[in-house]
Amino acid sequence: MIKKLFGYTGEYRRYAIYAPLLIIGEVILEILIPFVMADIIDNGILGAGGTSYTVRMGGLMAVMAAASLCLGALAGKCAAMAGTGFAKNIRGGLFDKVQDFSFSNIDRFTTASLVTRLTTDVNNTQNAFMMFIRIGIRAPIMLVGATTMAVMLSPGLSVVFLAAIPILAAALFLIGRNAMPRFKNMLKCYDAMNSSVQENLTGIRVVKAYVREEHENEKFRQSADAVRKAQFFAEKLIILNMPVMQLSMYGCIIAVLWFGSGLIADGSLEIGRLSGFVTYITQILISLMMISMIFIVSIISRASAARILEVLEETPDIRDDAKASGLSLEDGSIRFSSASFSYSGAADRLALENIDLAIASGETIGIIGGTGSGKTTLVQLIPRLYDLTGGELLVGGHDVRDYSLESLRGDIAMVLQKNVLFSGTIRENLLWGNENATSEEIEESCRTAQAHDFITALPNGYDTLLGQGGINLSGGQKQRICIARALLQKPRIMILDDSTSAVDIATENHIKAALRSKLAGTTTIIIAQRITSVCDADRIIVMDDGMICGIGTHNELLETSAIYREVFESQQKGVD
Repeated sequence: MIKKLFGYTGEYRRYAIYAPLLIIGEVILEILIPFVMADIIDNGILGAGGTSYTVRMGGLMAVMAAASLCLGALAGKCAAMAGTGFAKNIRGGLFDKVQDFSFSNIDRFTTASLVTRLTTDVNNTQNAFMMFIRIGIRAPIMLVGATTMAVMLSPGLSVVFLAAIPILAAALFLIGRNAMPRFKNMLKCYDAMNSSVQENLTGIRVVKAYVREEHENEKFRQSADAVRKAQFFAEKLIILNMPVMQLSMYGCIIAVLWFGSGLIADGSLEIGRLSGFVTYITQILISLMMISMIFIVSIISRASAARILEVLEETPDIRDDAKASGLSLEDGSIRFSSASFSYSGAADRLALENIDLAIASGETIGIIGGTGSGKTTLVQLIPRLYDLTGGELLVGGHDVRDYSLESLRGDIAMVLQKNVLFSGTIRENLLWGNENATSEEIEESCRTAQAHDFITALPNGYDTLLGQGGINLSGGQKQRICIARALLQKPRIMILDDSTSAVDIATENHIKAALRSKLAGTTTIIIAQRITSVCDADRIIVMDDGMICGIGTHNELLETSAIYREVFESQQKGVD
C-alpha cells in the first residue's frame, strides 16, 4: 500500500533517493570496521605488526568511523526531508480529494474519521515511509554484508546464528497475522473518540447551558478508555517481538562465545577473529531486530494506508465532465420533469418522487413543508450538490450536467440551513461571495441583509475577527452575514433555506423588502417554517413525504391545500 502512495513523494523524491545511497555507504563502512579491528588485534597487537601497524590501522578505523557518522547524519536529514514532504503531499492530496467530493461522498465518511485520516493515519504512514527508506535499506544490506564477513571469519561458527533465523521468522509470521485486525479496530476507536471531542467542542455552549459537563466527561472517558483497551490489545501482541529478538540475540552470542573459546583453545581460531565475529553476530541480530521493527510498523501503517487509500480512491459521485463546455446560465429558469432522488441510490427508498415543477426566471417561490418532507433535498439538486436518481432537471434551459460545476454554482447563491462562517474577519467571510468586491459593494449587500448596523457597532467593524464558526456572533447575526455573502455573488438564482429563522419578524420583513428590490429579476427560492416568510411569494410549493402536494398563491392554497391551511391556522393561533 505504501507503494501506491509513493507517487506523493513528488518534489521530495530526490531526498528519498539520496537517503538510501548515503545509508549504503554508511553500512559498508560499519561492516568493514570489525574486520579492520580483528586485523589490528591479530596482526598488530598479538602479531608481528607492532605499534606502528596498530596505530596506522587504528587511524584508518577512526577515519572510517567518522565517515560513517557523517554519512549517517546526512542520510537522517535526507530521510526527514523526504518523510515530512511525503506526509505534506498526502495530506494535500487527501484535502484536495475531499474538496472534490459531492455531498453523497462526504456522507460516507464522518468528519471525525476524515480528521483521523489526515492526522493519525498520515503520521503512521510517514513513520513507515521514513523507516523504509532508512532501516528498510540499512537492515538487509547489513544482514547480508555482516553474514558474508562472519562466514569469511569462521564458517563453522556461522551455523549458530543461521539456526536462529527460522525461529525468528516463525515468531514474526504469527505476530503479524494476528496484529493487523487489532490495529484496524484501534483506528476505528480513534474515529469514535475524535467524533466525541468534535461534537463536544462544537456544542460547548449547549453543554454548559444544560449543565451536562459531567455527562460529556463520562462519555469522553468511555471513548478514551475504548482507545486504551484497543491499543493495549493490539500492542500487547506486538511487544512480544522484542523479547523474542533479544532472547535470540543473547542466545547466539552465548553460543558463539562457548564454541569460539573451544576453537581458540584448539588453535583453530584467533582471538581477533572471534572478537570480530561477535561484532558481526551483533550486527546481524540488530539488523534482524530492525527488520522486525519494520514489520511491526508496516502492520500499523498498513491499516492507516488502507484508510488513506479509501479516501484517495473514492470516486466522486458528481463528475465535472463539462469543464470545457463554456456554457453559462442564460436565465434563472428551473424545470423538474418526473424527477426522483434517493440518498442511497435505491429506487425503493426515495427522498423525492415524481417531481414536476417549472419555475420561471425572476419568479419568487416559497416552499413549505414539515421536517423530512424533502424541501432542502429539492433545492440542493439545483446547484448539483446531489445528482438526480431519475428524471430530468433543467436550469437556464439546459440539463444541469451540461454546465461545469464552477459555472453552474457561480450563478446560484445558496444560504444553507446551517449558517457556516470561517475563522477570520467578517470582511474575509463576505469576500467568499465575490473575492473582488469593493468596500462599497460589501456595505451595500450588508445593508440589504440588515447586517451593516450591527457590524459597524462592533469594535473593529468589518475587520472584527470571528471565532471558529462565528461563535462570537448570535444566530441571527450569522444568518444576516450569510445572506450578505450570497448577495455579493450577484446570482441568477438565489436559494434561502430557512435563512431568517433566527431573526425577529420585524427584521425579517426589512430583509424581505430589501431583497425584493435587490433581487429584481433574480429567481428566488425561499424555504421557511413560518408562512409569513413566504406568503407574498409569486407561488408557494407545499411538500409532504418527498412529493409536491400543492402549488399556488397564499390565498389559493388556503382554499385548495388542507396541509397549508392547517399550518397557517396553527401559526395564527400561536400569534393570538
